[in-house]
Amino acid sequence: MDETSYSYPTGGGVTVHRTAAPCHPDVLTELVKSVEHRRGGVLSSGMEYPGRYSRWHLGYVDPCLEVAARGRRISATALNDRGRVLFDLVAGVLAGHGERVAERDGFVEVAVPEPAEDEFFTEEQRSRRPSVFSALRSLVALFFHEGDPHLGLYGAFGYDLAFQFEPIEQVLDRDPEDRDLVLQLPDEIIVRDRKRETCVRYSYDFTVPAALTGGDEAATRGLPRTTAPTPAVVDAEVPAPPEPGSYAEVVAEAKKRFVRGDLFEVVPSHRIYGRCASPARFYERLRERNPAPYEFFFNLGEGEYLVGASPEMFVRVSGRPGRGQRVETCPIAGTIKRGTDAVGDADNIKELLSSPKEESELTMCTDVDRNDKSRVCEPGSVRVIGRRQIEMYSRLIHTVDHIEGTLRAEFDALDAFLTHMWAVTITGAPKTWAMRFIEQHESAPRRWYGGAVGVVSFDGSMNTGLTLRTAHIRDGVAAVRAGATLLYDSDPDAEERETFLKARALLETLAEDTGEEGEAAGAEDAAAPEPVGAGMRVLLVDHEDSFVNTLADYVRRHGAEVTTVRHGFDPALLDRMAPDLVVLSPGPGLPGDFAMSALLDELDARSLPVFGVCLGLQAMVEHAGGELLTLAEPVHGKPGRVRVEGGELLAGAGRDGVFTAARYHSTYTTPDRVKGFAVTAVVEDGGEPVVMAIEDPSARRWAVQFHPESILTAPVGEGIVATVLRLARG
Repeated sequence: MDETSYSYPTGGGVTVHRTAAPCHPDVLTELVKSVEHRRGGVLSSGMEYPGRYSRWHLGYVDPCLEVAARGRRISATALNDRGRVLFDLVAGVLAGHGERVAERDGFVEVAVPEPAEDEFFTEEQRSRRPSVFSALRSLVALFFHEGDPHLGLYGAFGYDLAFQFEPIEQVLDRDPEDRDLVLQLPDEIIVRDRKRETCVRYSYDFTVPAALTGGDEAATRGLPRTTAPTPAVVDAEVPAPPEPGSYAEVVAEAKKRFVRGDLFEVVPSHRIYGRCASPARFYERLRERNPAPYEFFFNLGEGEYLVGASPEMFVRVSGRPGRGQRVETCPIAGTIKRGTDAVGDADNIKELLSSPKEESELTMCTDVDRNDKSRVCEPGSVRVIGRRQIEMYSRLIHTVDHIEGTLRAEFDALDAFLTHMWAVTITGAPKTWAMRFIEQHESAPRRWYGGAVGVVSFDGSMNTGLTLRTAHIRDGVAAVRAGATLLYDSDPDAEERETFLKARALLETLAEDTGEEGEAAGAEDAAAPEPVGAGMRVLLVDHEDSFVNTLADYVRRHGAEVTTVRHGFDPALLDRMAPDLVVLSPGPGLPGDFAMSALLDELDARSLPVFGVCLGLQAMVEHAGGELLTLAEPVHGKPGRVRVEGGELLAGAGRDGVFTAARYHSTYTTPDRVKGFAVTAVVEDGGEPVVMAIEDPSARRWAVQFHPESILTAPVGEGIVATVLRLARG
């Protein structure tokens, strides 16, 4: 695209001049480095979910103006000469909502009074109670223009802002200088659309007409786009982690409240700390390590940074104000850890979707969320458009609902934002009672955690993510808060473990940045044991099977050298190769089709260890004088629940001696028909037990009827192969 320019008037009479010019995406990488030293922000989305999230990336540095709030005091600060052009206008807008309590060059602070005692607000009007959001609404109106989605206020909303919407007694001590809101007005924004493969620099200039200045016209053209550097990141002592069991104690207390009926669910949190030498480097590594729908890095000034990879949308508002804007949220509830591979993921997803507790968590969250929307949305427009959908992150799998509504014409994006404050997924239900419990049982104020980050755009739209999976960095220390959704059937210890699991991606990335994890990993590698099959020679006999190469790969993974030969080879090969283990592969047909009895005679003569798989087990049973049968219905590619009944081969496999394995067979045997072997595992399909494993340790013979190399047996398959190698080595 070529450079384009156009000008437009805002709702408050300011003229905005916008220039759009193409730029290289590498500019964003350099911008991240700049944000470490000067006020600014970077937001990105690393997830692609059709209809919900798309991948984008934007950033800015050196904003011209900052709006902040401490309790009910809201302030504006001109950060450079460009901000001073707008400052008097902005200060006048804020002063329309309260008394100026502090003022100096380029700075004003206004106290927004509590509503008068005789002022009455219905529930539908609650979002219009006087608060710092009243001043923000007027500020948006000052710069309002429908045609520009990028110009707006970017930054962070703190948890305590909710108390202006829902008055709750504050029990925890607060520092009066802690900020609850920091929003920045950038006048140059770089926007990368990853889908269209475009990267555009939007540059803004402002002209304030004489009619608004009370004197001469004021303009930003020609003024430098720079701000003063922020304090350097310094090293500080990292606080101790929470006492083990302390979170579990809070869970136990919450369970009492569930019994009383005070709470349906609640989401308490606690803090874990790490050292952070470079917020910019931490952000880039976190994005790479833990892609999320809302990735962000803000330098809020005053030595404060926020770096996060949040999985959850808070409130997104799109469309033209007053014409049925769309309001969206995506509550997350239901969590399980990632598997070691895709198969493990699938098993964990199945467990997650089958859990009544996890379903109840999300159901309650969605019911509360629908209620929040119904306050401000058109009747009948609130609906669930995605139910218990799976979202996968670096360490966790979540279930997510997607909910939308149509905003009533008399409400705006800030009304939608306030009615959801704060998300049930980070507070609980009933929401006010849950927030009281949190205030009474957490050890310190939440500050930014559980709030939101994003943009309030001057076109009337909004896009915000919940401040989860976030590090609040100050003085080189990153505070990471994590919580869990508690229900009556919550297990205190399990919920405490979940909080640490949620914080893990951030803490590991912080450790990488300081070199702590690298040192630990190096020590681990140095002490890593030699693979169990190292130095072993394995002969794998192929009986025209479709899975033999995967089976060979499983053996090689443990360090053994594998040679695969087709059945019917000259037995002299056994003498030349002198294998440490012979594996008899699965295959079609019956043992007699491959003269397997003759091969077993040769193996016996040389006292070679043997491991049989499926057809291999059948051959070993038949060779020892046992009897084979044919199933009434074959089981090919189907799971079987294997029950271990002793022996060494399957020791430790599965949970409580039971695991799922892949069955591919028509031929089988039963325990009473086996001779010369101990039957060490069976599967029952409602009829007589089918032999799944046999062992003769003295003769060094082991066999299984299932396929350890199948995807259905993945959780235990490699371990079984490793055990065979260990047993064969003796």
